[in-house]
Amino acid sequence: MSRAVRQLADGFHFGEGPRWHADDSGGRLWFSDFYSHTIRSVNMAGDHRIELELDDQPSGLGWMPDGSLLFVSMRKRQVWRRWPDGRLALHADLTDLTAHLCNDMVVDSEGRAYVGNFGFDLDHELRVRGVGAVLADHPKANLVLVQPDGAVSVAAPGLSFPNGTVITPDGKTLIVGETLGARLTAFDIGADGALSGRRVWAETGPRVPDGIALDADGAIWIANPLAPECVRIGEGGAVLEVVSTGEMPCYACMLGGPEGRHLFMLCAPSSDAEVAKSAAKGVVLVAEVDAPRAGRP
Repeated sequence: MSRAVRQLADGFHFGEGPRWHADDSGGRLWFSDFYSHTIRSVNMAGDHRIELELDDQPSGLGWMPDGSLLFVSMRKRQVWRRWPDGRLALHADLTDLTAHLCNDMVVDSEGRAYVGNFGFDLDHELRVRGVGAVLADHPKANLVLVQPDGAVSVAAPGLSFPNGTVITPDGKTLIVGETLGARLTAFDIGADGALSGRRVWAETGPRVPDGIALDADGAIWIANPLAPECVRIGEGGAVLEVVSTGEMPCYACMLGGPEGRHLFMLCAPSSDAEVAKSAAKGVVLVAEVDAPRAGRP
């Protein structure tokens, strides 16, 4: 099946952490632009605006029950909170539990956040050793749990670049993309947010999952940073659908729109920091799909 894909927004460097956020105007896709140090949003009509300007690279985004926005400060390895009244405050410091840059995040219905991190200097290792060698041998990293009060702990150790993350609608299962492991990994979520029962939800190789999005049929869309595509994966690893993103690799995806059936795909020419920051060539693409979004985000 070939989906119609259109460009919704451009003019930014490298988009990540997309989240559909409902509002009185019908909702907007929020996302981070690493190299302009901004959090942005765009609506279905293509109205693209800057929501926050920061002093660091932002990444994962999510909302707490009171409407506060949480966002990851990558280089500082922190999570910050913007209260509904506009106040900005440090929410959690992750430096003791993470290595190198912090990245994607999911926030649950209780306001708990799960945050991934690179674990090492990915760009340097890719330049020196190449993709194949880095996939085969790389340092592992923690997925970190941030409680609503800002307390931090290791939710899951030993992950291969924990990246995009979703939580099922019943709040009982967390699924994280292990980018360098080429797999989606599931955990049971305890009453206190602790994770247990680690298991492989799907092997995705030769594709690797970057950002991910869960749909109402229980399938997961993965952005594949190794190719210009966004791919729908079933539990166990079946490839259910592939949507082409043209000439640019896809680094993040999100389901949203008025009925949750729009697949937003964030693409850029390269994930290499020097290449991505050199020109604002990132785009948001969108296609209408059959199964609507589910769970969080």
